[in-house]
Amino acid sequence: MKCDLGDYEVDVEVIRKQNKNVYFRINDDYSLCVTCPKYMTDFDIKRLIKKNEEALKKMYKRALKHKKDSSKFLYLGKEYNIVCVPDLEIVGFKDDCVYTKDLEALEKFTDRECLKVFTGEINLCRKCFNDLPDFALRVRKMRTRWGVCNTRRKIITLNSKLLDYELWIIDYVIIHEMCHFYEGNHGKNFWALVEQACPRYKEAKKALKV
Repeated sequence: MKCDLGDYEVDVEVIRKQNKNVYFRINDDYSLCVTCPKYMTDFDIKRLIKKNEEALKKMYKRALKHKKDSSKFLYLGKEYNIVCVPDLEIVGFKDDCVYTKDLEALEKFTDRECLKVFTGEINLCRKCFNDLPDFALRVRKMRTRWGVCNTRRKIITLNSKLLDYELWIIDYVIIHEMCHFYEGNHGKNFWALVEQACPRYKEAKKALKV
């Protein structure tokens, strides 16, 4: 079976199981995998693909853009397969899969999780310091930096891609930026302060390749 997704003719793999819902995902070979109940006919599947055509187009284009495999979702150091369920209202995890309505819903979930996770870790990392000034948190995508500390405006900005990594690595970046409130450069005193709060900072730097 084949289907048209925008400018692409895509092979469709159908897996029929004893389940009630229909799931979409992009395979490693960029074919569309449809997991559905056993009673569904090919005609029903084609009609469902047509109904969800726009969401599947976005999913497929993203898979092509990120060739290293955008059917995978990294979250706090673990890799999950992305499974799209058109009628799903909330994003959820089970085993090695993340279930989402579509990629747009998954991106919104990621934005919310960044604020939630980073804020929680900031509150924990604060306990490593005395007289740390109050500061605002900002989250955005950055191409060359994992974090930035604006000491004058009292703002710490964290890269949203940090959500891919384990908490202890996120904590290193937070601690690194917090240390800039005490030391403006990356001299010996700065790294001594970082090591005091984050003894594994060299491992974290290696994991982030910085």
